Amino acid sequence: MHKDSKRREALLYHAKPTPGKIQVVPTKKYATQRDLALAYSPGVAEPCLEIEKDVNNVYKYTAKGNLVAVISNGTAVLGLGDIGPEASKPVMEGKGLLFKIFADIDVFDIEVDTKDVDKFIETVKNIAPTFGGINLEDIKAPESFEIERRLVEELNIPVMHDDQHGTAIISSAALLNAVELAGKKMEEVKMVISGAGSAAIACANLYVAFGVKPENVVMFNSKGALRKDDPRVTDMQRRYATDKHYDDLAHAMKGADVFIGLSSGDIVTPEMLLSMADNPIVFAMANPTPEINYNLAIDTRKDIIMATGRSDHPNQVNNVLGFPFIFRGALDVRATKINEEMKKAAVIALAELAKESVPEQVNIAYGETKLTFGRDYIIPKPFDPRLIAAVPPAVAKAAMESGVAIAPITDWEKYKDELLERMGSDNKMIRLLTNRARTNPKRIIFAEADQLDVLKAAQIVHEEGIGFPILLGNKEIIMELKEEIGFDTEVPIFDPKTKESEVKRLEYANHFWEARKRKGVTLYEAEKWMRERNYFGLMMVNTGEADAMVTGHSRSYPSTIKPVIQLIDKAPGVSKIATTNMMMTSRGPIFLADTAINPNPTADELARIALMTAKTVRMFGMEPVIAMVSYSNFGSSHNEAPSKISQAVSYLHENYPDLIVDGEIQTDFALNSEMLKSKFPFSKLVNKKVNTLIFPNLDAANITYKLLKELNKSESIGPIILGLDKPVHVFQLGASVEEMVNMAAVAVVDAQEKSKKTLK
Repeated sequence: MHKDSKRREALLYHAKPTPGKIQVVPTKKYATQRDLALAYSPGVAEPCLEIEKDVNNVYKYTAKGNLVAVISNGTAVLGLGDIGPEASKPVMEGKGLLFKIFADIDVFDIEVDTKDVDKFIETVKNIAPTFGGINLEDIKAPESFEIERRLVEELNIPVMHDDQHGTAIISSAALLNAVELAGKKMEEVKMVISGAGSAAIACANLYVAFGVKPENVVMFNSKGALRKDDPRVTDMQRRYATDKHYDDLAHAMKGADVFIGLSSGDIVTPEMLLSMADNPIVFAMANPTPEINYNLAIDTRKDIIMATGRSDHPNQVNNVLGFPFIFRGALDVRATKINEEMKKAAVIALAELAKESVPEQVNIAYGETKLTFGRDYIIPKPFDPRLIAAVPPAVAKAAMESGVAIAPITDWEKYKDELLERMGSDNKMIRLLTNRARTNPKRIIFAEADQLDVLKAAQIVHEEGIGFPILLGNKEIIMELKEEIGFDTEVPIFDPKTKESEVKRLEYANHFWEARKRKGVTLYEAEKWMRERNYFGLMMVNTGEADAMVTGHSRSYPSTIKPVIQLIDKAPGVSKIATTNMMMTSRGPIFLADTAINPNPTADELARIALMTAKTVRMFGMEPVIAMVSYSNFGSSHNEAPSKISQAVSYLHENYPDLIVDGEIQTDFALNSEMLKSKFPFSKLVNKKVNTLIFPNLDAANITYKLLKELNKSESIGPIILGLDKPVHVFQLGASVEEMVNMAAVAVVDAQEKSKKTLK
C-alpha cells in the first residue's frame, strides 16, 4: 500500500464519520420532561445533598467509580517523541477505546499543556475528584517517575503510569513462566537489560520483587552499561549500575540467562545468542522491529524461549493484557492506590492463566490445534475471554489484603459473573474471526471488483493478511480504481467477457455442461452463463483455482443466490441450504437463522437449519444454546407455526439429546433468564445464555436481524450460507466495506474448515 494511501486511510479513520474515537452516551432515560427533571433541575439536587453529607456517596450516585482519566502532556508519545498535548490526543483517545473494549471502563482523555512537574501534578490533583482512577501516559522520563510517585502519595484514587508498569507486569508474568520452563530460579538468573528508561527501570524493579537479584542485572543505555562511577546515572537507575567493566552488549551477554530488550531493533546478533547460557530467555520487546528477528533467533538456538512485542509471533508482551484489568479490579473495590501487591497479583494471575487449559475459542482464533503451556505459550493471548474474570479478582483481592480497598467484595462468584457480563457488548468475535483467517489465508474471489467499495474491501483483506484476492470485473476500471485507492500490489484480475478469458470461459462451460447435461443444461447456455462473473467465479471455486468467493454487493440477494444454487453442490447429507446472521449485540454475539433463503420451512427443515447453525456457532468457538422462537410458549398455541417448531424441537431432543435447544418459546423468555426460570423451570435453556435463535419463517428472521442492525446499530456478519459444499457467501445489497471484509473473513474460515474435512 502506498504510504500516502495508508496515511489517508488513517486520517479518514480518525475523522469520519465523527471526529475522534470515543464519545459520551447517556445511561439514564431522557425521553420525557419527568426524566429531564430528575436528570437535572430540580431532581439532581437530591444526590448532590447526599454527597455533601458523605463524599463517598459520589460512587453511589455518579459515574466516578467506573471513570478513568488518561492523562498526558505529550512529551513522550509512542515513537513520536515530544509532540505536544494536542497532538497526543488521538493516542489518548485510543487508550480510552482499549479501556472500554477490554474492561468496560469509561474514559475521559485529558491533555495538559505544561512540562513543569509541579504544575502538572497540581492540575491532576485539582481534577481528580471527577475520576475513579488516573492512567498516566506518554510522559517523558525522568519527570514521569516524580509525577507518578507524588500523585500516588497525594491522591486517594488509583494512579498508574502504564508506560512504566504495563510492560513490567506482562513481561514479569512471562518471565516467571519462562524461568520455570528453563529449569532455572529467579534468584540465580543473570540478566542483561538493553534500555534504561522508565519502562526498563519498572521492569527491573518488578523482576527484583519476584526474586531477581539487582547484582545479577546489567543495564545498558545508548552509552553502554550503567556504571556506578558515571555521574549521569539517575537515582532511579543507580540500583542497577555496576562497577564491572563491559566492552559492549555482546560482552555482557556471554553466559547470561536472560536478555530483556526495551531499546531498538536489530542490535542483537546470532553470535550474541550463541554466547548465552543453556535455555536462554530472550524478550526482544522493541516495536515494530525487535532487538533480534524472531525467526532468526529460533533458528539460531533451538533451546531459546522467546517473546516479542509483536502479535505475529508467539508470546506477545502486550500491555492490553494488564492495564484494563488492573484498573477494573482496583475500581471495583474502590482502591485508594495501585500498590506493589496489586501489580504482583496481576503478574501471578497472568502467569497462572497461561498454565490452564485454553478455551477452544482461543485455539480457533489463533489457528492452533491446542495451545498448551510451553516455550511458545508462556503468557495468555489478548483475545482470551478469561482475562476479565482472572486478573481483576486477583487485583481486587490484593487491594483488600493490603488494606487499600474501601468497598471489599464478598461474593466472588457473583463478581466474576458480573465481569463476564461486562464484555457482552464487545466486538471481540470480529477480532477473533479476522485473526483466525490470518492464520491460514485463502484465495478469495471478489466477483464485483470494479465496484469501488468492493475493491476497497479486497484491498483491506489483502493488506490485513486475511486472504489473497482474485478480482473479477472490467480490468480497465479495476486498474484505474486500484491506482486511485493506492492498491499497488499485483493480484489476479479476470474479465469473463473478454477475448483474453475465452479459453478459460469455454473450459468452464464445458465442465459445467458435462456435470449438468442430463439436468436440462445445454452447452450453449453454459457458454452464455460463463460470460457472467458470478458463474465464472463459481467455476473457479469448483475447479479448485480459487478457495472461496464473495459476491452480491451490487445485485439483489435472490438474483445472486440463483447461480450459487445452480453451480455449487450441497454438502453431503444436506437437503436444503439456509443462512444465518451473527449479530453483535449488547449481550454478546447472537446467531439468527434462517435470514435469507427458506420462506416457510417445515418442521424437518427447521430441525436441519438448527443443526447447521449449531455447526457454524461451533466454528466460531462457541457452544450453541438454541432457542426456537415463536409467538407461543411450550404449547400455549396449537396453530401451524408454533406446532411445527414444537415438532422440530421434539425431533432434536430425541435424536440429538446433547444439543442445548428448546422451544417453541417467545423471544423475551428466551433472552431473559429470570423470566424463563420463573415461568418455565423445566426448560433446557434455564441457567443458560441463549446465543442462537431459530425463527419459524423468513419474514420473522429477516425482519428481526434488520431491525437489530438499524435500530440498535448491532453489527451484522452475514448472511452466512449454511450447507454448501464450497465456501461461497453472498453480501447483502449495498453492504459496507467493513461488512464485506467481515464476510470475506467468514469465507476464508469456511474454506479452512472445508479443507480440513477434505484432508481427513
